[in-house]
Amino acid sequence: MKRLFFLICIACSITGLASAAPADDLKALFEDYWANEMRESPFNATQSGVNDYNAEVPSVAPADYTRRTAAAETFLERLNEIDRSDLSETEVLSADLLEFILNHDISLSEFDVWRRPFLADTGFHTNFAYVVSATSFRNEKDYADYLERLRKLPDYIDQNIANMRRGLEDGFTQPKEILPYIIPSFEAQIKDNAAAHPYYAPFQSMPKSIPSRRQASLRQEGMSVIADEIIPAFERALAFMQDEYIPGARDTLGADKLPNGKAYYTALVRYYTSLEDATSDSVHRLGLKEVARIRREMNDVMAETGFDGTFKEFIDYLRTDEQFYPKTPEELLERAAWLAKDIDGRLPKFFGKLPRQPYSVEPVPAEIAPNYTTGRYISAPAGADRGGQYWVNTYALDKRPFYELTALTLHEAVPGHHLQNALALEIENAPEFRKQFYPHAFGEGWGLYSEKLGIEMGVYKTPYDHFGRLSYEMWRACRLVIDTGIHSKGWSREQAIDYLASNTALSLHNVQTEVDRYIAWPGQALAYKMGELTIWELRRKAEIELGDEFDIREFHDAVLDGGGLPLDLLRVQIDAYIAETKAE
Repeated sequence: MKRLFFLICIACSITGLASAAPADDLKALFEDYWANEMRESPFNATQSGVNDYNAEVPSVAPADYTRRTAAAETFLERLNEIDRSDLSETEVLSADLLEFILNHDISLSEFDVWRRPFLADTGFHTNFAYVVSATSFRNEKDYADYLERLRKLPDYIDQNIANMRRGLEDGFTQPKEILPYIIPSFEAQIKDNAAAHPYYAPFQSMPKSIPSRRQASLRQEGMSVIADEIIPAFERALAFMQDEYIPGARDTLGADKLPNGKAYYTALVRYYTSLEDATSDSVHRLGLKEVARIRREMNDVMAETGFDGTFKEFIDYLRTDEQFYPKTPEELLERAAWLAKDIDGRLPKFFGKLPRQPYSVEPVPAEIAPNYTTGRYISAPAGADRGGQYWVNTYALDKRPFYELTALTLHEAVPGHHLQNALALEIENAPEFRKQFYPHAFGEGWGLYSEKLGIEMGVYKTPYDHFGRLSYEMWRACRLVIDTGIHSKGWSREQAIDYLASNTALSLHNVQTEVDRYIAWPGQALAYKMGELTIWELRRKAEIELGDEFDIREFHDAVLDGGGLPLDLLRVQIDAYIAETKAE
C-alpha cells in the first residue's frame, strides 16, 4: 500500500512538472527575448530604464539587421513549440502578443527599411536627444558611460550614412519633394559652440557628490568630444544629405512606387492598424465615410458660434483672428498646464486605477520644432529621474490656436498617452516587453478616444473648443484618406495638402508638416482612427450587454490594464471583461 501511494505521488509530481514546464519555458523565452532586445537596442534600453548598456550605441550595419531577423525567427520557433493549452490567461495573452511582435518584425524585415533611417520630424540624427533626456546622471560612472557613448556615436552616424547610400543605389529613399523641409533638422545638430549643443546639457548641472575638480574635468571631456567628434559627424551627415541624398533621391511620392512597394505598403497597413484583414481600399472608404460624418457635426457647431458665413470663411476666420492665438510661448505653455491640471482633477470619476508616475508640460526642443508636430508625449521609464513629458510646440505661435489645445492635452497628456503609458509600467505579473510595447492602433486610438471622452468629462467650454476637437477628429479621419491616397492611389503632395486644409481648421503650417509626415512615414497615420473606432465599438458593446451593470471606470480599466494590445487581442480582453462582469 505504501509503495502504491509512493508511485501515485511520483506520478503526480511528474504530471505537475510536465504541466509547469510550458510556463517555465515561456518565462525563459520572455527573459531571453527581452535581454536580446536590450542588448541589440541600447538606446531603447536606456529609455526603458535598463542601464546596463548606457555606454553603448546600436550597431546598424546590414549584417546586424540580418542577425536580428534570424534571432526573431528563432524566438518564434521557440514560442510555437510551447503548448499553450495549460498556460494561464495572462501567459497566453503575453504569448499571443509576442507572436504578433515577432511575426511583424520578420515580415517587415523583408523590406530593409534601415536604408531610410529618418522621417519628416525625427530620425537617426535626432533620436539620441530622447536618449539623453531618459539617462540618469547621478554619479561619476554615469558621466563616464555617457562620454563613452558620445565617443561611439560618430560610428553610428556614419553607419546610417552608409545605409542611406545603399538606399540611393536601390532606389529606396525618402521622396525628394519633402527633403528641403527636413534638412533644417540636420542643420540644427551643428553648433559653433559645443556648449550650446543639446548633448552637452547633462554637464551643465552635475551632482554635488562629484568633486568640483572632477566636474571641471568631465565638462572639458564633454566639450572636447562634442566639438571634435560629434559635430564633425553631423557635418558629414549634412554634407551627404545636401551633396548626395537630395540630388539622388526618388522623384516619386508614394510607398507603392518603391521597389516591392505595393507589398511593403500592404505590410505597413496591417502592422499599423494591427488588423490582418485591413486593406488600403477598405481603409480609404472608411475614411471618406468618417470625413462626411464629421463635416456634418462641424457645420452644426459652427452654427452654434453664430458665425454668419461659409465653412471656408469660418476656417479662414479661425486661422487669422488674433484672439485665438497666444502672444508668448509662456502663455501657450501656461494654458496647456492649466488644462492638464483641470483634467487631472476629473480623472477619478472615469478611471478606477490611476498611475503613480507624474508628468510635466514642456516646450518642443527648439532644434526640432520648425518641422515638428503640434505636440507629443515623451514617456519615462519607471524609477527615472523625471516623469513623463507633454511636449507643446511653441514655434510659430500664430499657428498654435487655443481652440485646439484642449483636445491636444487630452490626447498627449491625460487621459491619453501619459495615463496609458504610465499604467503600462505598472502591469503586474507580466514580462517586461509588455510594459514597453506600443502598438500604434491601440496607443493612438486611445489618444483619439480620450479627446472625445473630454466631452463627457466636461472639459470643452466653448463652441470653439468643440470645433477644435472636431477639427482634430477630422484631421485623423483625413489621414485615412490621405495616407492611402498618397501610398496606393497616386495622390500628389499638393492634393493631400489641399484636402487636409479644406476639411480642418489646422494652420496651413501644420497642414504642411503633417502631410510631409504621412509621406515620410507610410501607414502610421492609419492607426489613430482605426484604433479609436474599435474602442468606441467595444464600449458600445459593453454598454449594451451589461446595461445597468456597466461602469465606465471598470471599462476603462479593462482597456488599459493589459497594456498596449493589437486590436484583435483587445477585443478578446473586453469580451472577457464583459463575461466576468455578467457572472458576478
